[in-house]
Formats: sequence, C-alpha cells, structure tokens
Amino acid sequence: MTAFTMPSLGADMDEGVLREWLVGPGDPVRRGDVVAVVETDKAAIEVECFETGTVGRLLVEPGTRVPVGTPLAVIEAIEPGARAGARGNRPAAAEPPGRALRPPVPPVPPVAPAPAAQPAPARKEPSVAAGTAGGAGPLVRHLAALRGVDLTTVHGTGPGGRITRADVEHAPPPRAPRVRATPYARRLALDLGVDLTTVRGTGEGGAVRAADVRTARRAGDGSGAGDAGAEAARPAHRPRDGERRPRPAAAVGPPEERADAMRRAIADLMSRSKREIPHYYLSTTIDLTAAGDWLRRTNRGRPPAERLVPAALLLKAAAVAAREVPDLNGHWRDDGFVPGTEVNLGIAVSLRQGGLLAPVVHHADTLSPDDLMARLKDLVQRARRGRLRGSETTGATLTVTNLGDQGVEAVFGVIHPPQVALVGFGAVVERPWAAGGMLGVRPVVTATLAADHRATDGAVGARYLTAVERLLRKPEEL
Repeated sequence: MTAFTMPSLGADMDEGVLREWLVGPGDPVRRGDVVAVVETDKAAIEVECFETGTVGRLLVEPGTRVPVGTPLAVIEAIEPGARAGARGNRPAAAEPPGRALRPPVPPVPPVAPAPAAQPAPARKEPSVAAGTAGGAGPLVRHLAALRGVDLTTVHGTGPGGRITRADVEHAPPPRAPRVRATPYARRLALDLGVDLTTVRGTGEGGAVRAADVRTARRAGDGSGAGDAGAEAARPAHRPRDGERRPRPAAAVGPPEERADAMRRAIADLMSRSKREIPHYYLSTTIDLTAAGDWLRRTNRGRPPAERLVPAALLLKAAAVAAREVPDLNGHWRDDGFVPGTEVNLGIAVSLRQGGLLAPVVHHADTLSPDDLMARLKDLVQRARRGRLRGSETTGATLTVTNLGDQGVEAVFGVIHPPQVALVGFGAVVERPWAAGGMLGVRPVVTATLAADHRATDGAVGARYLTAVERLLRKPEEL
C-alpha cells in the first residue's frame, strides 16, 4: 500500500489545488494512468499515477489546496492471487467458479444446460461463495448479460445462495462507463448541463473536447429543448448504497484571476532567479546557409504539414551541444552542481491568455529533427489548450526560448531555477556576411546564452555556443 501524493509540477510550485478526481475507490490503475487534475498557479495539469494497483481511499476532496507532498489517495497493491476480473471488471461468465476474493469454499461444478421439461432431481444445494457467478443458471446468465449486470456483485437469495431471476431483476443498474474527456470539457459540460455520455468525442482516442460539448449543446438547443426541460424537472438521481457518488470538480475562478495568479507565480520565480543566481550572458551570430539548403532538400516533395522549420534544427543543435558540454545541463542543488543524466529541454511557450509555460521534451538529444518537430507541435498545442500531463512539466535540465516568430533578433532570458542555463534564439534574418573574402547576403540567427556563474565560467558558455554553431553548419549530422 502506497500513498499518491500531491506532485511537484515545477520548481516554483509549493502547493496546488486538487481540481478533479478521474478515478474512484476500487478502480484499477496502472503506472502512467492519469488519475487526477491538479491546478497550479499557471495551468491545470493532468497528473499520472506512478504505481500499479487499486485505488483504496481518496483522502482529499476536489477544490482543496494542499502543499506538495500531501497524501491525496491510497493505492493498494493487487494481491498475487487476485482474480483477473477484479482488475479489469471482466464479465463474470469468463471466470472459473470458486476463484472468489473471500475465504475459499468448495467449488461448485458448472451447471450443464438441461431441457426445461426435464428438471434436475431435487437435492440439497451446496452453498455458493458470494462474489462468484457459479450459482447462476444459463437463463439467469443470459438475463444478466442483457441487462448489463455483473453477477459477481449480486447476492443470491435462492437455495444455497444461488442467484435467481428475481435477484437479477432487482439488481441496481450498472454504472455508466467513464467517458474520456479533457478537464475543461468536463467543467464546461457541468456548466452547460450536457451529459458527456451522449457526446461524440473528436479528440485523441475519442476523447471529448470542449468544442464537442458546445456542439452537443447547440444540437440540444435546436432539437431537444423539450427533453432538456423534462430532464431538469426530473428529481436528481440518488446513489444506492454501495454505489460511488460522483465527485464534481470545484468551480474555477474567472480568467482574470487565473492570469493574475500566473503573473504572480512568474514574478516570484524570476525575482528569485535574479536574486539568487549570478547570471552571465554570451551571444553569437550563426550563418544558416547550410541549414537552409538542407531544409529545402529535405522538405522537397513533402506536404506542408510534414515540412521541417528552422526551429527544429535549432532545438536539436541546442540539445546535442548540451550533451557535448554537460556542465550546462543539470541543476544547482545544495550549493553544488548536479549534472543531468539525460538532456531534457524545456520549451518556453507563450499562452494566448498571457503568461508562459515550459513543457519538457525528454531525451531531446536522441530524437531526430522530424520527431523533435512532431513533439514540439504536440506540446505547444496541448500547452495552449491546458492538456499537459505532469510528466511533461517536470524534469527539464536546460530551457530554450525562441522569439523568432515575434520578429525579435535576440533574446537574453532569465534562468529557470534550479537549472543553470537558458538558451535563446532570435529570428532568422538576412544580413551582409563576409565568407572566403567575398561579401554577400546570408540568412543568420543570433544565439544567446544566460548561464549561472556559480556552476560555470564564460569559457564553458563559449564552448557551448561554438558547438551549437558547428552543428548548425553541418545539419546533416544532427
């Protein structure tokens, strides 16, 4: 049994708000499954579970603000002898009789189908273990399948504890399957009164997005106003004993409040950085003629959606150079530098409502430019839609900021603690350039480095920028 705690989703996070539970007691979870939505001062993040087991108890209610490290739920280990049906909620008919979770009892042999006109001879019925379907005949099993009733949850009232037709007919209706939906779509559906089980999702893996909820609402307003009114007049559903009660997400503050909270978080972190970290800055201008030629050859014949842009090469060069100059790739902790074991690039992304996030591309130095481009597009889109996962917001060993699309020629950034460096790229512009004794016009980019003087000196930073330049002059090696 382990505790699922409030994770740290960034160096500037001391506490967070549990916005929504995506699982409930008794639900099986596997390592990497999204189990909750946590709201920080910057964004709502989908948080994964790092253990495999079964959700025991939920210790914190949605809408509660708790410090990092606070236990949120209990994850119970799955017993080695636990039946597969308890993990996957599979149909009871697929389970061999006698494999109950309660103390073992003598197994009951399966009942062979018999003609209705030839009843089985009267005999004393052996007791049937609760939580198994061994005491149900074929007709009862068929009825349970039609009604969607899990026989392992039905208490039999027949002789020897057998499940009868009346038991199935009086069994509580099965719970509706959980609908995959984004946290914002769930909040919007709650506000608009839209039943997510009736919405067709168009997101990844059929997930319901906010646009799908709005579409369903418009369709309901046009064709189902009477049904909506009848539904509103209907009394609320009261959960039966043993049925999990829904846990609605707490209300979210207006966008202005969230923007203010993000600005305060950014202000606190950047003030801490400039107060504690002795920055030094370097810059260099890099000729991108070779990189531009390589991109044109690579993109020739590709559809527009699959073409590489200069940003992919800039990120790849920054990652490979960090591997070659590891003194800039890591963290400053406990008055000492801790080198990173992998190159994880944090990518500064500006948000439409203001502020910024820095989602992380893990193992960036091992990705091809195509894979890095695809990962970058995916992270930027989901960061701006508020659909990042916790693992995608932590672990950065070096941050890159690129303001080239804003027309800025150079950017000198502020280091994101506990990292020890930040790389900046400006716009690709044409400038007079002398090469081989000849003067011409070439595409160039200004690369900058902000580094922590506690961890490195200017000579190390110069080696890093020299490595970036060398790699961009030979893009075929990236």
